[in-house]
Amino acid sequence: MSWVTRHAPRADELSSCIQCGLCLPSCPTFRLTGLETASPRGRLTAMSAVAAGRPVDSRFEEIMGACLQCRACEVVCPSFVPFGRAMEGARAEIAAQTSGFTRRLRRLVTARLLRSRTAVRLGAVAASIAQSSRLDRLAPRRIRGSLAGMRSLKGRPPSIVGRTRAARGERRGVAALLAGCVMDAWFGDVHTATVELLAAAGWEVVSPRGQTCCGALAAHDGWADDTRKMASVNMAAFRGVDLVVVNSAGCGAHMKEYDHWADGGEELATRVADANDVVAEAIVDGRLPRLSASGDRVAVQDPCHLRHVQRITDQPREILAAAGLTVVEVDPNGGCCGAAGIYSLLEPDMSSRLGSSKAEQVQATGATLVASANPGCEIQLRSYLSELGHEARVAHPVELYWEALQRSERRGAVR
Repeated sequence: MSWVTRHAPRADELSSCIQCGLCLPSCPTFRLTGLETASPRGRLTAMSAVAAGRPVDSRFEEIMGACLQCRACEVVCPSFVPFGRAMEGARAEIAAQTSGFTRRLRRLVTARLLRSRTAVRLGAVAASIAQSSRLDRLAPRRIRGSLAGMRSLKGRPPSIVGRTRAARGERRGVAALLAGCVMDAWFGDVHTATVELLAAAGWEVVSPRGQTCCGALAAHDGWADDTRKMASVNMAAFRGVDLVVVNSAGCGAHMKEYDHWADGGEELATRVADANDVVAEAIVDGRLPRLSASGDRVAVQDPCHLRHVQRITDQPREILAAAGLTVVEVDPNGGCCGAAGIYSLLEPDMSSRLGSSKAEQVQATGATLVASANPGCEIQLRSYLSELGHEARVAHPVELYWEALQRSERRGAVR
């Protein structure tokens, strides 16, 4: 056996693939390349070869590294192969059996610095300075594109960590909001909208100081021990609350699978809810209002970890319709935009092809407003829409509803 960690793909996971090939049309990397090794079936075959004794070498790392971990294959798999868990296990093996400066740098970023709110805030300030001074033009193209897609930090709200918001009306319980790493530093407006809507729906909202990064990027990059530590920290931080609300699709998908990472993780996982789910439920129940139609059109992009992992698709559309917006579909198949965490930095060519394709799909709708519920997707969309010269605002569905609600309340038009 060539596996050395307890996180390696299990024999039952690998053997459950019946090699039917139904996953191939759903896999973005296979569709772009036509290569068997760029398909879920091919990657599972490579994992099985390593399990049988083949070494974890550069070719294996290349095959695993090209995967976006979008998990679209899981939706169509008749054998219910847990491909996401198998892929995380394969990358844990790569991380355990390889070394070098690049590998250490990746661990520093995805598994160490993201745990530190101070480090993330300093990174956000540095990015903001680069944007405003146009120093970003000196960066490599792959980094320059990411900087171009980021939100401006001017006038952004402070961190929500340690803050409490009282419930309005009939109290339903206590909801903790995951601050996250990138979300807290760059997407404070999304946090503000989420907090205010939860409070309006009857939740007392807290954001405990003891929390840390969810660990998704560390898990996707193979740092299993660091991922387990972050899960344990969050399990302790969110103990005692009724609900743990997450407004980043990738973070929520990962936290709903904490049972893979820490003893007792399933207990927290059952209390994790995506913000779209909670807000849409409050709209359906009448705790949040439906607003009059504005005539504005919004194109909806489905983040992979919202659509394929959490299986949440109707709720963002329910929220946007309740905001008075006309929903326009971008891609009925929910193809990946190519962001995928740090994938855009590690696989720039593949990421660029997918990002350009998704931006062209958005442009074809003619909409100048785009809704996306994941920070990486938002950055990717904004970057490639800008390259096309398509002026469009990209925002979170919850954020768009909150803004529409504020406008209606100012006009006295809430019904």
